[in-house]
Amino acid sequence: MDEGTQFLIRHGGQVVFWVIFAEQLGLPVPGIPVLIAAGALAGTGKMSLASAAGLPVIASLVADYAWFYLGRNRGGPVLSWLCRISLEPDSCVRRTENLFQRHGARSLLIAKFVPGLSTVTPPLAGMFGMSASRFLLYDGSGAFLWVGTSVGLGYLFSNQLEQIARLLAGTGTLLVVILVGALGGFIGYKYVQRQRFLRELRMARITVDELKGKMDSGEDLAIVDLRHPLDLEANPHVIPGAQHMLPEEIEHRHHEIPRDRDIVLYCACPNEVTSARTALLLKNNGIQRVRPLAGGIEAWRERNFPLEVRPPTPTPEVSLTP
Repeated sequence: MDEGTQFLIRHGGQVVFWVIFAEQLGLPVPGIPVLIAAGALAGTGKMSLASAAGLPVIASLVADYAWFYLGRNRGGPVLSWLCRISLEPDSCVRRTENLFQRHGARSLLIAKFVPGLSTVTPPLAGMFGMSASRFLLYDGSGAFLWVGTSVGLGYLFSNQLEQIARLLAGTGTLLVVILVGALGGFIGYKYVQRQRFLRELRMARITVDELKGKMDSGEDLAIVDLRHPLDLEANPHVIPGAQHMLPEEIEHRHHEIPRDRDIVLYCACPNEVTSARTALLLKNNGIQRVRPLAGGIEAWRERNFPLEVRPPTPTPEVSLTP
């Protein structure tokens, strides 16, 4: 029996708890393989099933509730920061908000099965006013399904996994090098892919100071707010005179945007990616005088420039409160 397996048998409960806790905090640690290994050990009688399944559920709930609390009290900055440190930050916010709009509180049941969303959904639930009791109910159920599925697979195939472990035990350091190399290659690929994507979207931005100066001078502008409806629900403040339009609607509504003036687009996503994507789409439809707002709505707020309060359109399909 290799040293790694012996260590997991001796300290299995602690290992499983802290690995899952770290993963749910957002650290790049392999949660599912550890859960499967714990299930396999439980299947061979080397770890109690209660520890293999119960401790990771508790770890997940503790980490998720911490993010839920931060989301409720810190809101957008927490979500944006989480998305910035993820491997796919540019689609993280929008994808999570779309999930919540479609499924409401039930999205917590499936979030852990969707790569990249597990850490982001708890602060989003806090941002949009879900009660703590409802959050714990749905998040706990989602954690139980996720942990139960992974541990259950390990438990059912414990004999086969033990045989595989014996075959791999002799590889020792070589296997670790291969796994670390594969992980490093995947992260490097994602980084290169993202940099290429950002280069494609690179175009002249307008700063918030430039925009404010144009507005103060009375220049005729068209300002378009591209934020998700849930963002408006959480913070219904817009730059004065802004028209709200979803990026998904641009293809069919671009005729509503005037061609005879500068168009300024803003969003609430890292790197203004939504604004840049939409600007490219508008250029393809013949609107050339279009620029994303550098820093988006957050940069405008940081300069304490004026905002208008605009009550968001109700979204009845989203049910986050009892």
